Amino acid sequence: MAALGLGRAAGRGGAVAARGRRWVRALRRSPVRVLPPREEPAEERRSPVGPPAVERSSAGPGLWYEKAAPGDRRLGKVVTVAKSRSFRDRHGKVLLEGLRLVRDALEAGAVPQSLFFSSAGHLKELPEARLKGASLVKVKFEEIRSWSDVVTPQGVIGIFSKPDPAKMSYPAAQLASSVPVVLICDNIRDPGNLGTVLRSAAGAGCEKVLLTKGCVDPWEPKVLRAGMGAHFRIPIIANLDWESVPSNLPAGVQVCVADHKDPGAQAEAEPVWQGAGRPGSASGSPKAPVKSKPKAAPPKREDGEGTAGGCAPELAAQYYYESWIRAPAAVVVGGETHGLSLHALHLAASTGGKRLVIPMVPGVDSLNSAVAAAIVLFEGRRQLLQRNKQEDERQKFPVGG
Repeated sequence: MAALGLGRAAGRGGAVAARGRRWVRALRRSPVRVLPPREEPAEERRSPVGPPAVERSSAGPGLWYEKAAPGDRRLGKVVTVAKSRSFRDRHGKVLLEGLRLVRDALEAGAVPQSLFFSSAGHLKELPEARLKGASLVKVKFEEIRSWSDVVTPQGVIGIFSKPDPAKMSYPAAQLASSVPVVLICDNIRDPGNLGTVLRSAAGAGCEKVLLTKGCVDPWEPKVLRAGMGAHFRIPIIANLDWESVPSNLPAGVQVCVADHKDPGAQAEAEPVWQGAGRPGSASGSPKAPVKSKPKAAPPKREDGEGTAGGCAPELAAQYYYESWIRAPAAVVVGGETHGLSLHALHLAASTGGKRLVIPMVPGVDSLNSAVAAAIVLFEGRRQLLQRNKQEDERQKFPVGG
């Protein structure tokens, strides 16, 4: 009986195996039909994180944006990398935050790549034609606030190609009101100071701003916030070595330097190059007579900034409010920590430039670089406009006419 049971089990197992082999052979012989992929609208294929809901914005026809799906990390990624100077230099991208800054950039011709916003109403306040071609993504305001550096974010963050000054279209009113003055920044390393300097240069109507190597990156977020849109009102040429500075200046320019040292008060109190270290401040009485040359012999500079060693050239010095400017002109403002380099002083000497002293009461050590730049630039503008007005009056009423 046991043998009979084993035989039956073996028979059943063989039958099952045979049927399994027939099924495999049949499966091999059965044709496989390949289904074509489902066609999706082009606007749904724009997002790399799946097909988000796509809506037509109220800014106008043809302008599309997408809603970021939960877990979308694109905003965090671009904000993180765009805050790195090496990334900005390597990929040529800058981050702009705030409705006004983004609008100024678009109106000046900056090329947007991505725009993240929390409300579709923000698109109505931006030039529609400039947004076409950019990736527009609507995200929650909480996400923008978590990545923002400002206390009260406006809900707009844009990634732009780094603007090329030669391709920008600056406001016509700015160009019409400009004066032939170039500002040269030397070793300004504080972001807030540089942003305020750029704002003052735009307000005074300078033709352009040159930033030498050693200055902070003008596209750093803190500089952009302090500049309040100045980046898109005036050409800014950054990261220049001193050998290339003259080629960015007009022919026949006179280069002057903002200086803190009152030459009539304590001409021998400190070395000449130290006097150039803190632009805009002064020691000694402002009523002392101004001498054309400092008394102290120019020593060698050993702090490693600017030229290694070397002597500072002798420059005529005068107060900033006295007549000093001639068109075209350039003004060098140094940083508060390292001050003016020997390169700046030699450039001024080679063009017949002067030291422009901002006198201060005794005991005050220095003046902020941005404040010093504003004082000198606006005074230079005043002198140029006054001189032009006098020239116009002489032409209208010539002597002996």
